This record gives sequence, C-alpha cells and structure tokens, in this order.
Amino acid sequence: MNPSPVGAGFLDRRLLFFTGKGGVGKSTVTAATALMASERGKRVLLVEVDAKGNLTSLFEHPPVGFEPVEVYPGVSAMQMRTEAALSEYLRMTLRVPVLARLGPLANVLDFVATAAPGVREILTVGKVCSEVRESIEGRADWDLVLVDAAATGHVIAQLDSPRAIQGMVQVGPVRQQTEWMVELLSDPATTALHVVTAPEEMPVNETIGLVDRARAELHVPLGSVIVNRVLPEPFTRGDEPVFEALLDGAPRDRLEAEAGTGVGAVLEATRLAVSMRRSRAVHLTQLRAAVDLPLVYLPYLFVRDHGLRVTHMVAEHLAEELGL
Repeated sequence: MNPSPVGAGFLDRRLLFFTGKGGVGKSTVTAATALMASERGKRVLLVEVDAKGNLTSLFEHPPVGFEPVEVYPGVSAMQMRTEAALSEYLRMTLRVPVLARLGPLANVLDFVATAAPGVREILTVGKVCSEVRESIEGRADWDLVLVDAAATGHVIAQLDSPRAIQGMVQVGPVRQQTEWMVELLSDPATTALHVVTAPEEMPVNETIGLVDRARAELHVPLGSVIVNRVLPEPFTRGDEPVFEALLDGAPRDRLEAEAGTGVGAVLEATRLAVSMRRSRAVHLTQLRAAVDLPLVYLPYLFVRDHGLRVTHMVAEHLAEELGL
C-alpha cells in the first residue's frame, strides 16, 4: 500500500471524529489512531459517545465513566453520559448548583429534548468541544481529542446540533456557547470528520451518501475515508493460468504427494479469497469514483483476537499507510 496523501497532517488537528456504518470497525480504527498518536508523543483523550463500554476493551481495560481514566500510556478515555454532561454544564456555565444526581431536572431534559431536537446531541458535542478549547487554552492535558462518534445514520444530527440550537436561541449564554462551538467545529485547522467503511456494498453506499450529506448540511471539515478490512490479492491476473493449472490434474496430484491432502483445501480457499477480493474491488472502484476525499486502506486481519494486540496491529498498518 502506498502512503496516503493525508500523511503527517492526519494527527495535526486537535479534534477528530470517526463515524461509519455499524460493524465496519469504527471503534477499532478510533482506538488504533489513539494508540498511534500516543506512541508519537501526543496526549490523547478518547470519547465514546454510545456508552457501550466497547472502546476501552480494545486496550484490555474495564469500562470507564464520565471522568477520563488512563487506559494506556498517553491515552485517557471517557464515556459520554448526557445527565452528567448536563450537570457539569449547569454547574460550570450557568452557576446552578447540582447535587449528586439531577433528579427532576433529568425529566425536564427528556421533555426539552423531545420538544427541541438537538438538545441531547449538543450536550455531547459541547463536552467534546469544551475539552478541546480547554486544551488549547492550556487548562487540559490533551494534545488530541478523538471521538468514536455516532454511526452514519445519526452523526449529521450530532455534529449539526450547535448550529441547530443556534437557529432556535437568539440571545443569552446558550447562544454564546453555540457560537464558539460552531467556530471550533468548522475550523479545518482544528477539526476533521473521518469516515470508516469496508469494501462492501452497503457500507460503501452509506459512505457515499454521508459524504454528500455532510457537504450539504455540515460545516465540519471532512478528513478522509478509511477503508477497513481490505483483502490482499493472492496473485495477479497474469498468474491466474498457473493457479488454475495447479487445481486439477497432474500438478495437483504432485503437490498432494509432496505436501499432503490439505493442498486441495488451501487451493480452494485461495480461489475463494481471489473471488472475494475481486468482488469487493468493484465497490472500491465505486467509492473512488464517487468520493473525492483521500482514501486510507487498512488490510483484513486474519486474527480472532479482540484486544490490545489487534489495536496495535491496526495502528501499525495505519501508520504505514499514512507514511508516519
């Protein structure tokens, strides 16, 4: 794989969002980026927005809460919790004392969120933006904030929430908050949205649709499309006649005599791998034609693990692809 045109600039911004269709490896790529950045001396905050606790398992660390916890040297992680974010906002911004839990205010939040779409989302985005602003001003330790954001079907509403609220609130502290958030999110030197996909029909179609919508509806700069689980090409089309000759007749008999009867299974598996690679190549061609963003390719990992070893492997491939 050749170095991506994204290159060293991939880690130059302060705030990176990662989205993608469920199941394409969005969280793994986010965690791998954090590990890659930490190994290059950056202090990283990982933010998990769906609060499932899966992100920290990629570092073989137990789930964390709203307060950041170091899960790997140089990498801290937190789970986004709407009630905790609201409590912090009321306490720090509006000077409203909040004890332990919000109690009735949580019910008020549910009511307001139903009446005014974007309220829950802005608490998530607001917390993230606050961490970035504090780091820029020297009041937080992070060089880089990485967000395992909502999936493709929900990320537009999540990232557009400050602008949506801004359209409804014309004056006051909430309006002031949305103004600096919109400015931070729209700054290409600070923020980027990366889309993780896979070389399959549905993820590619969703990626193309998301990029089009993001350009039309968001002011958040787009970064790159990270294509995960790209299968290797076992051989070129020029080698295909040789491979086909090995499948039948005397050459196969000779191979089985020398290496054992498992040769047949290996050859059939190779044929399947070639077929899958070429069928997926069609979707990659479609993606390249429809999306004019830099494409970053990560290989399919033929491992069963799910933990720090895999995160390291993905980080190494990502660094190699970026030329870092």
